[in-house]
Amino acid sequence: MFQPQRAAMSMLASLCVAFGVFLSGFVIREPAPYELFLAALISIWALFGLKLSRHIAPLIALYILFNIGGMFSILTMEAVKDTPMYMAVSLFLALSAIFFAAIIEADHRRLRLIFRAYVAAAIITALLGILGYFGAIPGGEVFTRYSRAMGAFQDPNVFGPYLVLPTLYLMHGLLTGTLRAAPLRVIGLMILALGVFLSFSRAAWGLLAISMALLVLTMLIKERTGAFRLKILMMSLLGFVLLVGAIIVALQFDQVADLFTDRAKLVQAYDGARLGRFERHAIGFRMAMEHPLGIGPLEFGLMWGEDTHNIWLKALMDYGWLGFISYLMLMCWTFVLGFRHLLRDRPWQSYLMLALIVLFGHTLIGSVIDTDHWRHFYLLMGIVWGCIALEMRWQANLRKQRRRRALPA
Repeated sequence: MFQPQRAAMSMLASLCVAFGVFLSGFVIREPAPYELFLAALISIWALFGLKLSRHIAPLIALYILFNIGGMFSILTMEAVKDTPMYMAVSLFLALSAIFFAAIIEADHRRLRLIFRAYVAAAIITALLGILGYFGAIPGGEVFTRYSRAMGAFQDPNVFGPYLVLPTLYLMHGLLTGTLRAAPLRVIGLMILALGVFLSFSRAAWGLLAISMALLVLTMLIKERTGAFRLKILMMSLLGFVLLVGAIIVALQFDQVADLFTDRAKLVQAYDGARLGRFERHAIGFRMAMEHPLGIGPLEFGLMWGEDTHNIWLKALMDYGWLGFISYLMLMCWTFVLGFRHLLRDRPWQSYLMLALIVLFGHTLIGSVIDTDHWRHFYLLMGIVWGCIALEMRWQANLRKQRRRRALPA
């Protein structure tokens, strides 16, 4: 194939990836367009040479073991019910993370397209949630649930966290970019922040606060000049004031203020009540001691009336000890490698930093919410491992160059 044709095919493939990421913001029905399009894209890419390198082997191996644990868990059930479909989704999402890691390793320039597509989808779905919440569009109730904004999602608790990565991306651009683009970034930031706020998801609120603080801290550590550090602090303060201002304006609406007063409580009635969330967590961990293979996907929710709301307990109940250990090893491996490479000056450094911070935040909130089938969680995992693989290739090339220079003429 001639060079121009190869370049055109590569660009078309990258645009298809960006479109797939864009579809991740619209999951009102399942299977969503995201699944259908990405399944077709992965299949086509595999036929025409999807390369899986040894650098992402831990991601592949641990996700395989995680899902094998889920399959063993099904064997403990008297009736399999809908669990084969549940495991099929788990396998597909794991494959999506591997796919994103592989294509990012192949060409780091795809990261820019991925992030921009994500931002576009997030702003649109946030606007749908905001307008639907205030009844500003006909049929807007389809974008809300329980008097909470959920955009083009099925659950406000997924909608809110979905908006955090693009929020950080715009915030990073505001801190490091030019003044010319600042107004558009500020508008986008306010839309996304208001979307997170109106989701009334305590996990999303905490995730956004943690992620923004970690971003500012990481940039202060990375940047060495006093002038740039002062700019970061001033712009962060300005952004904080704008966000607080937007929230204050929203609180002028009675429906917002009333729900905020209720949702702002750290412990809700359904958390601390008898057989509430925290008591179910304790019951579940005790059950895990008696059921090393798990009790079967989704069985915990059927048994106790509500799902685990804890990713670690979810792993134990639905994927058994094999799944739990695999998941724990995967997260530890990811963060050890990710934070080791975090501050190195590379073309993909800012993307790694943003994705790793948000992934870390998702891991923290996983103690109070179930992130198992969140599509954007697997996208985050793919981005981080793609950047890890890029760094490993970079280091391998440096070693080759040093060996060549060491050879006698």
